Amino acid sequence: MDNRLTQLMYDSGLIAQGAWDSMDQYQCDAVMKFAELIIEDCANLFPLAFTDEQYQRRIDKTIRKHFGINDD
Repeated sequence: MDNRLTQLMYDSGLIAQGAWDSMDQYQCDAVMKFAELIIEDCANLFPLAFTDEQYQRRIDKTIRKHFGINDD
């Protein structure tokens, strides 16, 4: 995942500046998994739906790309 997700966690107060480094690996993995599940749930609301822009893009792929999730 990219830095966008980490910034959102700081902005929400989920993690404080510097606290991310002090979390153990299990906590870090759990937070990242939770975020991935939310992103996937949102992306799955738009299966095979496209934007209405001149160069259409699939909405689910755009959501995943925005957050740095691999779309395999």
